[in-house]
Amino acid sequence: MEFTKGHGTGNDFVILPDPDGALELTPELVAALCDRRRGLGADGVLRVVRAAKHPEGAGQAGDAEWFMDYWNSDGSFAEMCGNGARVFVRYLVETGLATPTGGALPVATRSGLVRARVSGDVIDVEMRRPRLYGMATATLGGLTLPGVAVDVGNPHLVCALPGGLNLSGLDLTRAPEFDSAIFPAGANVEFTAPGAPVDGTDGHVLMRVYERGSAETLSCGTGACAVAAVVLRDAGRDTGTVTVDVPGGRLTVTVTEDSCWLAGPAVLIAAGILDPAALTR
Repeated sequence: MEFTKGHGTGNDFVILPDPDGALELTPELVAALCDRRRGLGADGVLRVVRAAKHPEGAGQAGDAEWFMDYWNSDGSFAEMCGNGARVFVRYLVETGLATPTGGALPVATRSGLVRARVSGDVIDVEMRRPRLYGMATATLGGLTLPGVAVDVGNPHLVCALPGGLNLSGLDLTRAPEFDSAIFPAGANVEFTAPGAPVDGTDGHVLMRVYERGSAETLSCGTGACAVAAVVLRDAGRDTGTVTVDVPGGRLTVTVTEDSCWLAGPAVLIAAGILDPAALTR
């Protein structure tokens, strides 16, 4: 089986080329691939398949040639992954599978069509505008925090730390608890703290995240979009640009009247051949 390994601000993925949808990908195989001791190690798997060859992408085949079949590291599906989309586009471009037209490249996902722009080391992806739709609490150890529910094609709960608490002191080795009624399919939970002003932006925030199906990760693109939308709302703005610093680096999120652009580096670091049978030995 061919593979490539890549990451976006430390959010890492195993990329599997499967243009005709012939690969028998199972939750067990995905979890084995993502195992950091016995597999390649990753936060998730990106299967590169033609939209027309995947049942969930066929309806978008007229708008995008390629479908991003994204799996969490535990073998579950995710509707969308912002950093994954950026790494996916990097792979398409560097392998020659796709060429941006006018600098733009469409990609089909479970959350719908996304557009990407490639500019050197930086890849921007345009996703749906974040929708703030409710309030809930997250409990982590003995700490309970109010949060904002945000839909970015997948569900998020954004919780700001009160003054005096530091993000580095949070124990994210276990999943935060939250109200399952507002998140029946689970949610990614982001914890935030304010950052120092950054020139040219409307806000700066520090973020850590516990991702549904992947545990704590160094970065989460859709989570950064959710956080940016909350920061802008709290500043009394509907649109604007927010710098989001995650443990794996820096992302820039621009919320417009009808969409959200996520920008940051996307890197391919290795490629090779693996033996799937060896993953279960």
